[in-house]
Amino acid sequence: MAAIRARIPRLAVTVTEGAHTMARLSPRLQQMLDALPLRPGLRVLEVGCGPGALATAIAARVVPGQVLGIDRSAHAIEQAMASSGKAIAGGHLSFRQVAAEDFVLAPGEAPFDLIVAVHVGAFDGRHPDAGARAWQRMAAALAPGGRLAVDGVERMIVAPADMHRAGA
Repeated sequence: MAAIRARIPRLAVTVTEGAHTMARLSPRLQQMLDALPLRPGLRVLEVGCGPGALATAIAARVVPGQVLGIDRSAHAIEQAMASSGKAIAGGHLSFRQVAAEDFVLAPGEAPFDLIVAVHVGAFDGRHPDAGARAWQRMAAALAPGGRLAVDGVERMIVAPADMHRAGA
């Protein structure tokens, strides 16, 4: 297996902030980043952030906004925090260990303008029980007019939050 992996070219795009390399994005994450409706000042939640590469790249594009990356894995959150020190120190990026279906805004926390999920089982149909709760949690965390961008197995959808609200 290792011999096969060694023959597969590893493709990645390096995201830079000034002269500092922030993260390496796969072509898929780069495509997602480029497709997102990002602008300075947005509040963005990335669900299933893993080691934080996309959240860090988003944070660079929404300054002076704020990005919160969440993941159910403590290990992923540790990796994300370790690799995103500059953005965290600048106050534009933070991470929290929590599953999508358990996420709630912290007391006093403002809702999000955009929620992003790339290949998250609760949203792409792999975990329908978690998904039923996660869609509700995300709709509750969106600001009025907020948008939800979900990259499933085959394509990304960007939908208004109202699409998933109860009774809609």
